[in-house]
Amino acid sequence: MSVEVEFHYDFGSPNSYFCHRVIPGIEERTGVKFKYVPILLGGVFKATNNKSPMEQFAEVKNKKEYQTREIERFIEKYTLNKYTRNPNFPVNTLHLMRGACYALGKDWETDYIEAMYQCMWERGLAMGDPEVITEALMEYGLPAGEIVQSTQDPAVKKILMDSTTASVEKGNFGSPTFFVRNEMFFGKDRLRDVEEEILAQQ
Repeated sequence: MSVEVEFHYDFGSPNSYFCHRVIPGIEERTGVKFKYVPILLGGVFKATNNKSPMEQFAEVKNKKEYQTREIERFIEKYTLNKYTRNPNFPVNTLHLMRGACYALGKDWETDYIEAMYQCMWERGLAMGDPEVITEALMEYGLPAGEIVQSTQDPAVKKILMDSTTASVEKGNFGSPTFFVRNEMFFGKDRLRDVEEEILAQQ
């Protein structure tokens, strides 16, 4: 039986972007394909009484500086030179994540995920703006009208709400979060543990 690995993600998390860039290497080494599970990070925070690190540690002396250096080290380690901090951060990703739900199972799902991560964390676009989203989708050759229309579809909205709720019920409280079968790992600094767990379960 193959190992089931889920990546619970929201485009609004820069650490989620970092994981997205490192995941292909893990897939290649382990032979296991990660399943991308779209969630709404704001909904997870609300359900778990969590806050973003920017809010949670705003008044903690030296914490911000350490986190900045940690990101620099991660970028250096994995040569993620295309990363840029989005000047519009924090970005409301509701429409992007609904689009990700609509993309599930379609032959352009992977292209959509890659395009939105590029727009958010390599190009620094204002991806909370519907017009910017539409232009970006068209630029990447994705079915822009179809995707934008889907974000208002009650069925698509429900998929995102249900996915977010199910993620919390499994134990999640943020993103990036991974599940290797029933084992949960949180944060980009747990990627090595994720890989080791996959190998242990094979």
